[in-house]
Amino acid sequence: MIANTANNQRPSFERPILETHFYNSYKHLIQNDAYEEWGGYTTLTNFGSSASEYFVVRNSCGVFDLCPMIKYQITGPDAERYMDRLVTRNIRKMLPKRVVYTVWCNDNGHVVEDGTVFRLSATEFRLCCAERQTEWLEDSAFGYDVTITEITEQVAALAVQGPVSCNILKKMGFAGVENLKPFQLDVFTLNGYEVIISRTGFTGDLGYELWIDAQHADNLWQTLFATGAPLGIRMIGSEALNMVRIEAGLILVNVEFMSCFQTTRPKRNRTPFELGLDWVVDMTKPNFTGKRALVREQKKGLSYKLVGLDIDWNKQADGALIYSDKESMNQIGEITSALWSPILKQNIALAFLEAPYFDGKHEMWAEVYLHRECRWERKMFQCHITEKPFYVPERKKLTPPKDM
Repeated sequence: MIANTANNQRPSFERPILETHFYNSYKHLIQNDAYEEWGGYTTLTNFGSSASEYFVVRNSCGVFDLCPMIKYQITGPDAERYMDRLVTRNIRKMLPKRVVYTVWCNDNGHVVEDGTVFRLSATEFRLCCAERQTEWLEDSAFGYDVTITEITEQVAALAVQGPVSCNILKKMGFAGVENLKPFQLDVFTLNGYEVIISRTGFTGDLGYELWIDAQHADNLWQTLFATGAPLGIRMIGSEALNMVRIEAGLILVNVEFMSCFQTTRPKRNRTPFELGLDWVVDMTKPNFTGKRALVREQKKGLSYKLVGLDIDWNKQADGALIYSDKESMNQIGEITSALWSPILKQNIALAFLEAPYFDGKHEMWAEVYLHRECRWERKMFQCHITEKPFYVPERKKLTPPKDM
């Protein structure tokens, strides 16, 4: 059974682009109206400068508005069995107050979407993802005694990320938050209301995500920023978030992959193994949607694989094609995300390569076009496969984190 919120029952033409629950709290900070749409909400690509917002995350504390993140509540006697069949991770091994990153696939083993699963109790889960999955979740629930409710509009959320994030939360009165381990959550109280805090994020840095009933959004934001002001807390937009997620080697839907339900061209679908997500697929589980296809792929071998690249130049290679020769006669892949990393001083990228070129034993060149003084120039830069993530600060894994 699936339940819908009142707003989602309204026809689409009566549902304008929404403002997030925190928008009125931070709108006075917006300097250049760099808006974009996400999940039916107005969000910001940056609040003034994506470069400065990047350094906020790496040096103090950046806050990203997570309200548009699609959130589903999954409850019922069969909630554990349902989730274990739906996703590739082993949910039966998951303890309450834990979070896992995972993907879910169709019967062909192609990725539908990725997201995080929060286990709130033995029979209650929360599934968070970037795009709505209502139809697939409903279809997958056939035969299970579960209730699936989209709670996107009822739950407000903030990502609080960076080296002083834990300091700020402790100063807010969240006693014991420093004891949360990565991918662990707990319930705290602030000004009389509950706040779920998970040690999760999309930055590859020390960070937390705060989840509350939407009615308390302004109070949370005001308290957070009043407490964090002396420590340099700032709002960030999606451009800065994209920079740090590339350094962390994290994939993004509609960039590294598209949902298999949205692709129309051949060979555009991706499996978890092609995305380098072997570690989120538990092939020892009795069954999950897409397992048979993934078993066949393991036997056959991969046709494509996502890898990390180090490029021998200082111009980021967005969308560059990859060749096995400097003369660009044999295309072997393409770059999906690229960044000149400010903290690494390194030209990094995520790229899909064809077999067998992702084994690291072949020469590779990136075809990059540069716009200089009103003229386009074509350059060939050599690139090398490197391990992901590109940047892993020690503080990300420390429990408790060191005070900054």
